[in-house]
Amino acid sequence: MHHCAALPELPSLRERPASQQHQSARRQETMKLSRAATLAACTAAVQAFSDSSPFILFSTAKLAPSSNDAQLQTSSKVIAAAQGILSSCPTQRYIFISQPNIHAADIRDKSSGCKMPNLCGAIASKSIKGNFNVAEVIGQVSSKPLAEYVTGACLKKGVASQVERVELEHLPGLKETAKRAEILSDNDHELGRLFDALDGEYTVVMFSDPNEFKAYEPEFMEPTARIVEAVHMDLKRDDSSAATRKKNATDNRPLFEKYQFFTPGIFSGLIALIVILSILAVGLRSLASLEVSYGAFDKENGPAAQKKL
Repeated sequence: MHHCAALPELPSLRERPASQQHQSARRQETMKLSRAATLAACTAAVQAFSDSSPFILFSTAKLAPSSNDAQLQTSSKVIAAAQGILSSCPTQRYIFISQPNIHAADIRDKSSGCKMPNLCGAIASKSIKGNFNVAEVIGQVSSKPLAEYVTGACLKKGVASQVERVELEHLPGLKETAKRAEILSDNDHELGRLFDALDGEYTVVMFSDPNEFKAYEPEFMEPTARIVEAVHMDLKRDDSSAATRKKNATDNRPLFEKYQFFTPGIFSGLIALIVILSILAVGLRSLASLEVSYGAFDKENGPAAQKKL
């Protein structure tokens, strides 16, 4: 387990000679620049914990020092430490930045230096007066509990806090080096635009939410497990063969069991046909029952002959 030393407190420039003030100012600038390199000393340990992610907190206000400066911590300890720092409601504005699947080596390593210049520049800014960084956090860190805690802590202080959440694009796996570097650069550019728009007092918290790293799963199996899996595969083959045979078997059921002939539609049609035929039969029977005598249309027996009489 590797640990990195916490950043020491910046010396005060009050009541000192001019020479000491000049030296102190130089040391102060150097120490501010070193904030961006806080995670660099632990990159060797990061390679051993691929399921870890960094936690970065920096603010324009002075922050209470954390009692735990270990660079390998569980998420519960990191959240507790962050809540202790934010309990005093140091600023009114809070920005929670989520960068899923990020490692400390994605931010800075010994070979190439800072890979996220906008983030490193924001941490090393002269306006930043306090920070709390952990290179390796084991477990998931979510913005919801921290945001709710900050809101409650500021309400107790009588301050209406302004909480903002920024979700960056998910980084692909470590094997996709080129695509991962491209997305990381785009996300850093987005952070640069965000930091340029910030003014006044603010606090930034960056973490990986959700922590979607997959733990290592061994590929080897015990001999007993191999036998069980082989038997299971054989059973699956037998079941699939039986299903295929059943599907291709000839259906010897009778015709009226295999197909449905008397459907509700056919039944309704037959009822309507019977009614229509009944009406037609009554009409034909009525026409057939009419009786007219053969002499009804003769001139002698017609209406004109009756008038003459």
